[in-house]
Amino acid sequence: KRKLQLSPEQCSNFYADQYGKVFFPNLTAYMSSGPLVAMVLARHCAVSYWKELLGPSNSIRARRTHPHSLRAIYGTDDLRNGLHGSLSISSAEREIRFMFPEVILEPIPAGQRARDYLNLYVKPTLLAGLTALCKEKPADPMTWLADWLIEHNPNKPRLQHQITEEEHQ
Repeated sequence: KRKLQLSPEQCSNFYADQYGKVFFPNLTAYMSSGPLVAMVLARHCAVSYWKELLGPSNSIRARRTHPHSLRAIYGTDDLRNGLHGSLSISSAEREIRFMFPEVILEPIPAGQRARDYLNLYVKPTLLAGLTALCKEKPADPMTWLADWLIEHNPNKPRLQHQITEEEHQ
């Protein structure tokens, strides 16, 4: 999540695929007129899930056909529809890189690569955590396991600082 205000030039770059359309100047003017909140939704089928929550891009039509959608609730018209949603995974990747330039996006493994990743990295850690959970039998097992997984994350950077004899004294 990030709150920011885009300049008209940044909006032009963000909506470059809309360049040349009649509404383009109004779109960039509106999108640069005030602050916005950019967010990344991370979940299975995120693009289609978000599109479903958004509803139709025209807020007036959304109020008729999808009255509980976000655009029906927060939008005012076709241009000021309240929220943006990526059209595809590739546009989502491009838009995430635009809004969050410091983020490193890696491709999500699929098929055999996904199975190999799970077998090599996820299953051993999860098995150790579930075994420790069974031995411990805490009152709140979900919170305990979450804390255990954070503490025993194999990808967590570990600092090793050896104390010299001089520092010890």
